[in-house]
Amino acid sequence: MQLSRKDFPKDFLFGAATSSYQIEGHGFGGAGRTHWDDFAATPGNVVRGENGAIACDHYHRYPEDLDLVAGAGFDAYRFSVSWARVLPEGRGAVNAEGLDFYDRLTDAMLERGLKPFATLYHWELPSPLADLGGWRNRDIAQWFGDFTEIVMRRIGDRMDTVAPINEPWCVAWLSHFLGAHAPGLRDIRAAARAMHHVLLAHGRAIEVMRGLGMGNLGGVFNLEWAHPAEDTEAHHHAAAVYDGIYNRWFMGGVFKGQYPQIVLDGLEPHLPAGWQDDMALISQPLDWCGINYYTRKLLAPAPGPWPALQEVPGSLPKTFMDWEIYPEGLLQFLSRTAEDYTGDLPIYVTENGMAGHDDLFGGTVPDDHRIAYLEAHLADVRRALARGVPVKGYFVWSLLDNYEWSFGYDKRFGIVHVDFDTLVRTPKASYDALKLALTRGQA
Repeated sequence: MQLSRKDFPKDFLFGAATSSYQIEGHGFGGAGRTHWDDFAATPGNVVRGENGAIACDHYHRYPEDLDLVAGAGFDAYRFSVSWARVLPEGRGAVNAEGLDFYDRLTDAMLERGLKPFATLYHWELPSPLADLGGWRNRDIAQWFGDFTEIVMRRIGDRMDTVAPINEPWCVAWLSHFLGAHAPGLRDIRAAARAMHHVLLAHGRAIEVMRGLGMGNLGGVFNLEWAHPAEDTEAHHHAAAVYDGIYNRWFMGGVFKGQYPQIVLDGLEPHLPAGWQDDMALISQPLDWCGINYYTRKLLAPAPGPWPALQEVPGSLPKTFMDWEIYPEGLLQFLSRTAEDYTGDLPIYVTENGMAGHDDLFGGTVPDDHRIAYLEAHLADVRRALARGVPVKGYFVWSLLDNYEWSFGYDKRFGIVHVDFDTLVRTPKASYDALKLALTRGQA
C-alpha cells in the first residue's frame, strides 16, 4: 500500500468496523431471539440456513479481537449493540449479562487506546417486537428510545460517538420491499411505513441521548451511486428514482426535514397519516454524518408499477458480491453530501470494503485484491479532502470475516480471516498492509 497515515490530516481517524449479530454469537449470554433467527430458520432465505448463534464468538474472544484492532494501529473501533441481547423481549426486563458485556467491551477498547464508535441498531430486531409489526408499527420509535436510554445510561459516558441506526435503507427498503433481509417482506405499504418509522426511531434516539447530556451524535447512511444504463430520458428517470429511494430519502429526511418528491410520488399513498408532523423530530441537528459506501448501480426502466426500474449489469471489475468496483462514487458522495446536506459537519466513511475469494495458504491469506480496493477508495478520500470536504475518518469493513446475512458465511469481508470451524483468526495481507501504512514512521 503506497498511501500511509502521513498522507492524511493529523487528526484523521482510521478504524475498523463490525456489528453485533454478525460476530458476537447470539447463542450466548442470555440474548433473546431476533427476526434474523426466524428469517434464517425459514428454508430458502439464507445459505445453508446459517444463523448468528456462534458467528465469530466475539462474545468470548473480544480481547483477542480488540488486540488485533489496536495492533494494526487503528485509532477507533466501530461496533454495535444488540437490542435483543440487552432486552430479550425488546421491552421490559433487562438482561444484566448483556449490559455487562458492553460495559466490559467499552472498557477493553479504552484500555487499548481505541475510541468507541457505537451504533445502537445493526438489524437484529427482537422477535417479540417483530410479532407486533416491527418497523411497520409506529410504537417502535418509543421502544427504540427506551432501549437507547437503557444502553446509554450504562456506557454513554465513555462513547466517542454514537449513531442510532446503521443503514436505514437496508432496515426498510431491502427488508420490506425487496424481501432480501429479515423480515423478508415484499410489500410497498410495509416498506413505506418502515422507511418513515426507521427515521422516527432515529430522531427519538437522538432526543433521548441529548436528554442524557450526550454529544457527538450522528447518523449512518449507506449510499450507492446511481447511473443511467443508457443516455435516454427514461433511463435518467429510473436512475433518479433509485437515487431518491436509496440515498436522498434518508439524508433528506434527516438533514432537510423533507422527503424527495420523486419518491413521494410512489410512496405517499402508503405512508401513515400525519407523517409530516414527525419531520421536526426526524431532522434534529446532528454533530456528524457517516457514509457507508461499496458500489454503484446501473439503472434502466422496467415495466410494471412504481418504481418501474431494474438494475443492469455493469462492465467494471466486480467483488465476490458481484458489486462493481467504482471508487469515484465515494468521492462523488463525499462531495455531494457536504454540498447538499451537511455543510461543515464532519463526515466519516463509516464502512468501506469488499468481499473476496480469501483462502488460507500455509498460514497466510494473500488478498491483494482487497489492498487495491482499499487504496483506491482511500485515494478518493484524499481527493475529497483536497476539495475541502470535511472528512474526519475512515473505517474499513470489516475487521473479521463474519456472518454475511442472507449469504451466511460464504462472503468474506474481513481483513482478518476466520476459520468458522475452529474460530482461529489469521490476519490477511490487507491487515498487514494497513498496519504498515498506519504505523510506518511512528515511534
